[in-house]
Amino acid sequence: MDRPGTGLPPVRAEMRVGLLGGSFDPPHAGHLHISKEALKRFGLDRVWWLVSPGNPLKPHGPAPLSERIAAARALVDHPAIAVTDFEARVGTRYTAETLRELRRACPGVRFTWLMGADNLVQFHRWENWRSIMRAVPVGVLARPGLRLAAQTSVAARAFAHARLPAPQSRRLGGAVPPAWCFVNVPMVDLSSSAIRARGEWRGRKPG
Repeated sequence: MDRPGTGLPPVRAEMRVGLLGGSFDPPHAGHLHISKEALKRFGLDRVWWLVSPGNPLKPHGPAPLSERIAAARALVDHPAIAVTDFEARVGTRYTAETLRELRRACPGVRFTWLMGADNLVQFHRWENWRSIMRAVPVGVLARPGLRLAAQTSVAARAFAHARLPAPQSRRLGGAVPPAWCFVNVPMVDLSSSAIRARGEWRGRKPG
């Protein structure tokens, strides 16, 4: 299934595709690590990096999209992981909107939203966050120091009934939403903000 003009990789109906969204400012080994873990842990066929034009929850704009896309594609070293600028192409700003457009562009594809435990902590601040939970399964991969905060977050409590036990995590990619799963994985303790602060990302000055 090719969708000309969408910037999406080829995909077939019934494939299980994990979606890792973010500014990727810059992309780094941590993004790649959790993507590979998600493929294994959640029974996924593909992972797509949705490189966003900008994050509504961040006060400062990211580096130019073209630079972040190029850096992400240069970093990816796995055939099941792909990078797309879909959000910029369709003009969506929030995740709920992006998911609606993805499902329209790729009927029959089983999408799973992926996030780190830090995002689950503040997930209730996202636009229409409840509709996201009801639209697609959500896979949460733990990051150092945030396990307890994530598992007691507003979203975790609100959808406690839909939580899939970690030993059953490979069922998530084919689960009927609402469904979410929290897994502990060995993590690469990197962050884009720390890389920018050290001046190691040429796309934007620190700060």
